[in-house]
Amino acid sequence: MADRKCVALIAHDQKKDDLAAFAKANESVFAQWKIVATGTTGGRVLDVCPGLDITRLKSGPLGGDQQIGAMIATGDIELLIFFVDPLTAMPHDVDVKALMRLAIVYDIPMALNRATAEQLIDFNHN
Repeated sequence: MADRKCVALIAHDQKKDDLAAFAKANESVFAQWKIVATGTTGGRVLDVCPGLDITRLKSGPLGGDQQIGAMIATGDIELLIFFVDPLTAMPHDVDVKALMRLAIVYDIPMALNRATAEQLIDFNHN
């Protein structure tokens, strides 16, 4: 399992269904990777892709974003897919900014929308 890539999946409330659909469309790729996800997002993805290896962490507002940030800092995550909803207020905005900052500091490829996520999946799969 240590030789498999690890991807983190996060989605804001209004984007959870989009991320689950994205995971379903790319299920064969994700099946080759270890996945960590914030709680509710991980549950939604597991609903549509029950065979994936997903470790569910706490929900974002309860510390899940920070857990993923810590895993980025320790080198355990190689790719971050975070479907952001720019039209909805984020009550835990500081946690989101901290997570994005860590991905930038540690030079982790990060997709914030489906178009970019598709490109990262294609690039990292080949």
